[in-house]
Amino acid sequence: MGIADTSIAAVAALFSGGAAVAAWRASREANATAANVAQIERNRWHSELTPRLRMRITSRHPAMSKLIVQFEGPAVLGPLSVTLRIRDDRNRSRDPELAGGVTAAMRERVIWGPCRFRLGADGADDIGRQVASFTVEADDKHLLALDLSPAPDWYEGEAGERRWREEYEHARVRLWAGCEAVGHKPWWLSFEVPRNGDWVENGPLPGA
Repeated sequence: MGIADTSIAAVAALFSGGAAVAAWRASREANATAANVAQIERNRWHSELTPRLRMRITSRHPAMSKLIVQFEGPAVLGPLSVTLRIRDDRNRSRDPELAGGVTAAMRERVIWGPCRFRLGADGADDIGRQVASFTVEADDKHLLALDLSPAPDWYEGEAGERRWREEYEHARVRLWAGCEAVGHKPWWLSFEVPRNGDWVENGPLPGA
């Protein structure tokens, strides 16, 4: 093979190698695009299947108050596992230490809102913030017992108790609802339930 033939072969190999690299890059980009499209479609499908929940509180009377949770669908999800957790009136994790030795750990054990789940009922935890998960089918309802949230220990005496009740007299019960169905990623929903007996429906959290 002469010098000219060798040069031609080298150039051909160079172009062949370049074409292979270009094809590999194109294939990788196509695969990435397909994966992105598939993920977008999965996210859209997940959003469209967001469980529709309704909630209402039956009575303002603490001895008779019940939270009703109704699963309206979609029925295609099958049985829905729901975990409820009461939210505070706002995020207090960055609040400064209070006078009188009140620590962040002490504040965390306070339900900063009008109601808590009834202790000893529905698998409630030791402060009434969360109940055990329960399962509902489409169009089913589930009832949970509520009590008025107790004032913190540092709200002393009758005046402290009265001040606590006045702070939350017209407040809604704020809730997180974690929902799980077989074969789907969980959903994370938020609620603010009034105590006048009105129904409210869920709203997905941003980015959930």
